Amino acid sequence: MKSDSGIDIKSVYTKDDVQRSADNEMPGEYPYTRGIQQDMYRGRLWTMRQYAGFSTAEESNQRYHYLLSHGVTGLSVAFDLPTQIGYDSDHALAEGEVGKVGVAIDSLEDMQRLFNGIQLESVSTSMTINATGFILLGLYVALAKQQNADLHKIAGTIQNDILKEYAARGTYIFPPKPSMRIITDIFEWCSHELPKWNTISISGYHIREAGSTAVQEIAFTLSNGKAYVKAAIEKGLDINVFGKRLSFFFNAHNNLFEEVAKFRAARRMWAHIMKELGATYPKAMMLRFHTQTGGSTLTAQQPLNNITRVSVQTLAAVLGGTQSLHTNGYDEALSLPTEEAASIALRTQQIIAFESGAADTADPLAGSYYVEALTNEIEQQALQLIAKIEKMGGSISAIEQGFMQNEIARSAYEYQRKIEKGEKIVVGVNKFTVENEGSAPVFKIDDSIRLVQSERLRHLKQSRNSDLVNASLHKINSAARDGSNLMPPVIEAIENYCTLGEIADELRTVFGEFK
Repeated sequence: MKSDSGIDIKSVYTKDDVQRSADNEMPGEYPYTRGIQQDMYRGRLWTMRQYAGFSTAEESNQRYHYLLSHGVTGLSVAFDLPTQIGYDSDHALAEGEVGKVGVAIDSLEDMQRLFNGIQLESVSTSMTINATGFILLGLYVALAKQQNADLHKIAGTIQNDILKEYAARGTYIFPPKPSMRIITDIFEWCSHELPKWNTISISGYHIREAGSTAVQEIAFTLSNGKAYVKAAIEKGLDINVFGKRLSFFFNAHNNLFEEVAKFRAARRMWAHIMKELGATYPKAMMLRFHTQTGGSTLTAQQPLNNITRVSVQTLAAVLGGTQSLHTNGYDEALSLPTEEAASIALRTQQIIAFESGAADTADPLAGSYYVEALTNEIEQQALQLIAKIEKMGGSISAIEQGFMQNEIARSAYEYQRKIEKGEKIVVGVNKFTVENEGSAPVFKIDDSIRLVQSERLRHLKQSRNSDLVNASLHKINSAARDGSNLMPPVIEAIENYCTLGEIADELRTVFGEFK
């Protein structure tokens, strides 16, 4: 029998199978196999986030208040596709996509609506945004300044991981080199101005969603992380400073023990990688990660079965030592989650936290012959993949050569082939099926949102100071050309009510677009 990553699984494991174990390791100590804190969740539970964003900023704001009132301890913002790839809602290419897979954000006015009634000093916000991550961070900072917030207290994360976009997801704008420059600008600016902000969430989630195995997920993710660290070092940044603000984002799938082992192996591997690159501070070597349960594992058939899948995945993330967690709604194979589905997803986390006992002790599966052997095997196979990527010249070269894309596609094809042949059982899909299942309620987005956003943009452009807008865009252009940090002129432009699309277009004229 093999795991989903193709690892041979024995019928029973003994101490002879564990050539290397964490027997002498303790949680909170290098290389952090057993967790980054000594007491883990006894000291503080993971942050319970629910990924939400749709339609207009006002409607998303209502969902955020609903989630906060039900016990969410951190917000997680989803943006629509035009926002993700740098187009305002009135752009021709935005038609049919405004507000559909996330909230539409065109200007500082939209950001004000999105967080109306929410003090940014009192909440941790994660924003799933990459190519335009620097603009959304600028919008968040501009709003915090309007609230008279202390920027040194503002906490949160931008995903800001462009390399996985080229390999797995596709929401890129600029070519790799200028994109990497923007990311290191963010590292540099935040180290001085926004010290509690996680400047990147190096993401394996989308690599896994595209069809990778668990081994490929951590191998490709840590390779990308290594590329970001090297780029920051080349810019002259201190690894012990920016290293503390790096975070990761992983997927949790259904194979409970393989997922737990994956998280443990990733922590150990990253600690070794950072030490080899020159880190000496413990916090700069710790792999801190957010987890989201596996969207691609959810089925449109018998959708209530997804509640059980999400529960297993939640347990895997907790037993694996996650720092924050989003649980998917059971209806997400059909639509954006309804309020009922979002509430059940949050309650799933709360039940695991307060009723299961999984949070009572650090690394509860440590010492299991099976889990320790899996941890070692996943680490070994992932290191072999990373070595291949290094021989190609690193992540950027591997992506340019199509290596990561081809490996992911091969794994996705093999997984689907096994389902179609019945070698992999998916309950309710290729076994235990029923006829006439009925239908679940779905969440629908009104297409008129684009008209609302377009009218708002028209009014904004009529009321703002056009001289300040033009001057601000010119400063962005100059900074892009002379190599100075882009964050200050971007924030100034936002405060002068330049739109997201205008800022992105200004940089398109300098950097070009990746095709």
